[in-house]
Amino acid sequence: MTSTHTTTAPKIPPADLPTTLGALRATDHTHRPVKAEIRTNLLARLAAGEPSLPGIVGFDDTVVPEIERALLAGHDIVLLGERGQGKTRLIRTLLGLLDEWTPTLSGSELNEHPYAPITVWGRRQLAEHGDSTPVVWIHREDRYGEKLATPDTSVGDLIGDVDPIKVAEGRTLGDPETVHYGLVPRTNRGIFSVNELPDLAERIQVALLNVLEERDIQIRGYRLRLPLDLLLVASANPEDYTNRGRIVTPLKDRFGSEVRTHYPLDLPDEITLLRQEARTTWSDAGGHERPLIPEHLLDVIARYTRLVRESQHVDHRSGVSARFAIAALETVAASAVRRAATTGEERAAARVCDLPAVVPASRGKVEFADAGSDSDDERETEILSHLLRRAINETFRSRLGGLDLSGIQNHFESGEVVESGDMITAEQLLAQVGRVPRLAEMLGRLGVPEGEESPQQAAAAVELVLEGLHLTRRLAKDSQGGRTIYGA
Repeated sequence: MTSTHTTTAPKIPPADLPTTLGALRATDHTHRPVKAEIRTNLLARLAAGEPSLPGIVGFDDTVVPEIERALLAGHDIVLLGERGQGKTRLIRTLLGLLDEWTPTLSGSELNEHPYAPITVWGRRQLAEHGDSTPVVWIHREDRYGEKLATPDTSVGDLIGDVDPIKVAEGRTLGDPETVHYGLVPRTNRGIFSVNELPDLAERIQVALLNVLEERDIQIRGYRLRLPLDLLLVASANPEDYTNRGRIVTPLKDRFGSEVRTHYPLDLPDEITLLRQEARTTWSDAGGHERPLIPEHLLDVIARYTRLVRESQHVDHRSGVSARFAIAALETVAASAVRRAATTGEERAAARVCDLPAVVPASRGKVEFADAGSDSDDERETEILSHLLRRAINETFRSRLGGLDLSGIQNHFESGEVVESGDMITAEQLLAQVGRVPRLAEMLGRLGVPEGEESPQQAAAAVELVLEGLHLTRRLAKDSQGGRTIYGA
């Protein structure tokens, strides 16, 4: 539900595309408004049984149908939801519903279609050059504009302003060609996104009214008749949480659809999101992907995230972002890599001993309900640590409940202990435990495919059992720093 927007190398259009207006007219190309283009491509995906918004997790039965209906209706959209629910990722995914390539007048600032120029400059090009008017093709990635609303955003940033240099060159103030266009007009024939719309000053929001309804813009007291063709999508946190501003009523009324987003409703969706978004592998010198993240640790992090969201100590209006879970899993992976690099372990593999590192790393991503009163850092850390222990216990019971673990418990009957920690390798841990009864069954329950067993997987499984036995009050434990002693 979340993703980082990266800049890629410019796409090169196919060589067989026409490069003049005359050549374009000789093809079967037709000019469609951007919303009609999106509607056509969306209907084609639906008819083919393809996902309309690939990569979006947990919204299949809730948000996605609402988005599809809004796009088919030709509506501009505002997405409301707490932080980290994938609003920006969802908006950027809409880009895939545009045609891959579309023609524009060469040199046009506003991506004008050769059949329908909207500026004085564009109409002059057609009048002067006729069928020889140069045409270029732009990729859909270049038809997306995005602005994070901040208090210092100006009308000039979004809409445009008079360019004093052009005025100094001899043009009059009423000349449309004196205008330096802002981000919205420059995304003409594309998708424009305003993130965190309530943070935009109300007087700046008013500047978007004509864009949404009349589809023209006003600059410095005179109006430019520019029939802008775009899909405007905005995101916002619920107003009762932010208190930093609001969407002014006339603007809110002009959005055709309002869609509420949410966090993943089911644990499997939370795990799928982690798999998709977390960066948990690095390539070693031999080109092998490392480290190994066992299935049950994904389960723990997903359960931990959900417990934090549901905790009475956490401000529910703020929410707990999907980035909380992603960062937690990446921290666990990094802990395993650190152990392998420090100890010389052949393969980095995460274990339960890597989980405590999550608490200090993720505390800044949680807003507590009573922050600023009698709460303090130590109490907040203890709350998160307690919820992490609950998540481990739930995973242990879910994965290994009913399995006979007496063979491991018997190891401690004569006063033996097992030392674990973030600097104990898998081999060192297994050497202390000795032969592990029912290990194959244990690994199978933890999602290890048959034939892919390894010392790292075995050590991760054993450590989950040891921690689970402790959390169910069947085994003593003593922890100091990064060192943990299980047993007497």
